[in-house]
Amino acid sequence: MRLKITKLEKDLIYFHALFVVLCVVILLLTIPNSVGIKLLILVIFYNVSIPLIGKLRNHRKIISIWFFIFLVSIFQIWPDWFLSYELNILVFPDDGFIKIGTVSMYMLGLWVIPLFIITFLGIKVQERYSNKKAYLVVSLLSLITFGLAEQSLWILNSWYPQNVTIIFGHLAIYIIIPEILLGLSTFFTYIKIESEKLWIKILAAFFIMLLYFGSASFFYFLIEKIILF
Repeated sequence: MRLKITKLEKDLIYFHALFVVLCVVILLLTIPNSVGIKLLILVIFYNVSIPLIGKLRNHRKIISIWFFIFLVSIFQIWPDWFLSYELNILVFPDDGFIKIGTVSMYMLGLWVIPLFIITFLGIKVQERYSNKKAYLVVSLLSLITFGLAEQSLWILNSWYPQNVTIIFGHLAIYIIIPEILLGLSTFFTYIKIESEKLWIKILAAFFIMLLYFGSASFFYFLIEKIILF
C-alpha cells in the first residue's frame, strides 16, 4: 500500500529541508562570539515561516499547532531559568547576545522547533493509524529529538549540563523522562484543546510548563540525590 503524502506534508518537508540547509550555512559562518545571534536568527526565521506558510498555502492546521506550541515555548523559560540559576545544573554560556536571567533569549522560541515536528507527526500518525501508535511515535520522537539536541548543541556552546550524572558523553540522565513527558503532554494537550478559546490555550501551555518544571526537579532529586547519591 502506497502512502499518499498530502499537500500540507509536502510543503513542510520542503520547508524543513530548506531550514536544515539554512542552519548549516548560518552556523558555519565564522563570526566570533555570535552563537546567540545565529540561533536567534534561525529561531525567528522558523517561527515566522511556519505561520506564514500556513497563511499563504491555506494550511490553518499548522498555524493552530504552531501558535499553541509557541505559547508552550515562551513558558519554558521558567524551568530553564530554575535549572540554571537555582540548581546550577544547566549552563547557558556567554553567547554574544542578551539573556533573560541566566537563559539565552533565543530559548523563548527554540522549543517550538522540536515540539512542532513531534506534535505534527503525532497528529498524522493518529489520523492514519491509531491513538496508541501516535503516542508511541511521540514518545520515541521526543526521546530521539531531545536526546540528539542534548548530544549536539553543546558543540555550538549553546548550553550544557553540569554537576549531574552524564551518559553518552553529554546527556544528563535526570532530564530524559521529563523531556519525553514534555513531548507527550504537548501532543496530548493540543489535540484536546485545539478548538478552545485563547485563555484556555494559555492556561494549558502554562500547565505543560509546570509538568516539565516539576518532573525535571523531581527526577533530578530522585536520581542525583537519592539513587546516585
